[in-house]
Formats: sequence, C-alpha cells, structure tokens
Amino acid sequence: MSIDLTVMYAAHDAFRRDLDRLGKAVADGTAFTPQVRAGWDNFTHQLHIHHTAEDSELWPRVQRKAEGRPRDIALLTEMEAEHARLDPQLTAVDAALRNRSAELAELVHALATTLDDHLAHEEASALPLIQEVLTPADWGAFTGRMRETQGMRGAAVFVPWIVDGIPPADRSAFLGALPPPVRVLNRLFWEAGYRRRGLWGT
Repeated sequence: MSIDLTVMYAAHDAFRRDLDRLGKAVADGTAFTPQVRAGWDNFTHQLHIHHTAEDSELWPRVQRKAEGRPRDIALLTEMEAEHARLDPQLTAVDAALRNRSAELAELVHALATTLDDHLAHEEASALPLIQEVLTPADWGAFTGRMRETQGMRGAAVFVPWIVDGIPPADRSAFLGALPPPVRVLNRLFWEAGYRRRGLWGT
C-alpha cells in the first residue's frame, strides 16, 4: 500500500507560495507592513515545525529502514544539511525586514532559490525513498507526532494556511486527505479566523 503524501506536497507548495508573496511585497513596496510581517512570521513558524519534524522524526525512521544502503543514507544527510543551510538565510531575511534593509530583495531571492532547490530535491529523491521503505503505519506515526506538535491551536492555522488561495482541485485534494472532523472545524471556524488575521494583506 502506498503512502498518501498529499499533505506533504501541499505544505511544500504553501512554502513556495509564501515566499512568492514576500517577493511581490518587496517589489511593490509593501514588505514592511504589519500584514506582511505577520505572513512572514507564520511562514517561518510553519517551516520550523516542518523541518524539525523531518529531522527528528522522519529521517531517522527512513534511515533505520534504509540501513546498509549508503546512497540512501547519504541522501538523508543531504536533507539535513540543506535544512541547516536555510537557517542563516531565514535569519538574514528576518533581520532585513526588521531593519528595512535595502538588501531585502536580494536576500529574499536567495532564500527562495535555496528553499525551492531543497524542496525539488526532496520531492525528486527523498519522497520516493519514503514510498519505497516506509509503511503506511510508519508514516502514520510520523504524522501523528506532527499533529501532537501542532495541537489544535496550531491545526487551526495550518489547515487554512495550506488552502489559502490554492486552486479548487488542490484544495479538494488536500482537505480530502484530512479527517472529516478537521474539515468541519476548518469550514465552520478556522478559515474565518485565519482570514481575519489578514496575512500578507490578502
């Protein structure tokens, strides 16, 4: 049985979308508004949770299943190293936003390039490896830990953040991968609360 990676791909797309929004805000002169700052803060929060969970919970599970396969173990090391390379770039963009730095556009472009390269590498190599070596039960244990980390308050932001502005087909696919009670909560409460926050000025 294959693993449903819908939520993983949707999160990757949301990261790309947010950095695209930041780049556009820099270009049109709105990067220093409270709404963009709030969008950036949420982006960095979601990315931190995502990468921390991969490094602490997902890659070790894959490594145990890929024991004796040096190329696969090397790939997991590359995933962690790519995460580490993003950290100083995130810090630099954060400082540039706080200080209204003239270097912001260049820093955002560099960050977007590094993150997109990492996500593409993960999608091309690490996610197929996950499909090969993990079972749905393994994946469920990982996603269960993610849910514990987010909690209900975190989920109330994560779910509407993912579907913010995405095409209807992608929205349906993502929501269809979630438990029915989560879909109900999102429809009745979470999306309205998320919209009131006005992240990115949308």
